[in-house]
Amino acid sequence: MNRTLAVLLLLTATVLSGCASSSPELRPYTADEARELALEALNRRGLSFEEYHAKKAELLGTAQKNVGFDDRGEMSAERAVQQPGRSS
Repeated sequence: MNRTLAVLLLLTATVLSGCASSSPELRPYTADEARELALEALNRRGLSFEEYHAKKAELLGTAQKNVGFDDRGEMSAERAVQQPGRSS
């Protein structure tokens, strides 16, 4: 009986000491991790098309491209691509 109680007490002490000593690794985020977290947060914000792409270009450090949409979100007719052998 004393042996069982001693083993149980030792096992309990081991489990409790293991739980108390394990802490998550504290390290700063790398630049890639920080950028990825910022992009995930940007996706959740519900911005308009133009605002989203402006913020994304800011985060990625790229120049904003003209994507061919006007202010109302419609495709611009000036950017239509002519297919060879087809008339429009």
